[in-house]
Amino acid sequence: MEQSQAVVYVVDDDSSVREFLRILLRSAELPVKTCDSASEFLASYNPEIPGCLLLDVHMPGMSGLQLQELLKTKQLELPIIIITGNADVKIAVEAMKAGALDFIEKPFNNKLLLERVQECISLSKNLHSKYLQRAEAEARLAVLTQREREVMALLVEGKLNKVIAADLGISPRTVEIHRAKLMEKLQAKSLSDVIKIAFLTH
Repeated sequence: MEQSQAVVYVVDDDSSVREFLRILLRSAELPVKTCDSASEFLASYNPEIPGCLLLDVHMPGMSGLQLQELLKTKQLELPIIIITGNADVKIAVEAMKAGALDFIEKPFNNKLLLERVQECISLSKNLHSKYLQRAEAEARLAVLTQREREVMALLVEGKLNKVIAADLGISPRTVEIHRAKLMEKLQAKSLSDVIKIAFLTH
């Protein structure tokens, strides 16, 4: 995926900060989406596109830390850089302990900020690739029947067909049929492909 397709989100209730960062990021040819609140960001954020979040900690309504926690709860792995003033360094450290990659103090060091954003975008691309792989694996799993899921779980444990048959109270031939069907649905060419899909979704 091209870097130009990544989006840098700026979430800050201070319009002057949003405008400054918008101009700075655009000067580096980075697509920018500015938001004045966490709720506006949540309404516009597309997890299917890699990106980076420049996040202020103090905002009306949902705070930056609360937004960070919400993204973590939803398992949305968007790299975050905290925007902070001198008095907020302690809060920024808390945010980093909770998973933020970095914090940038006001007034901004433009060169350093752009370097950090580029690092976040590179990381986001890697995370996004894994996100797409997981989403594809989950979509394939969704078409399996309950019995096929049970057979798959036991296959992943390394059990042989006859052992699976005994565990599930069905014949080895029926296990073979379920195994063939689930591999076809998962588009798996081998048992190792099935195991990879299982790991991607857990």
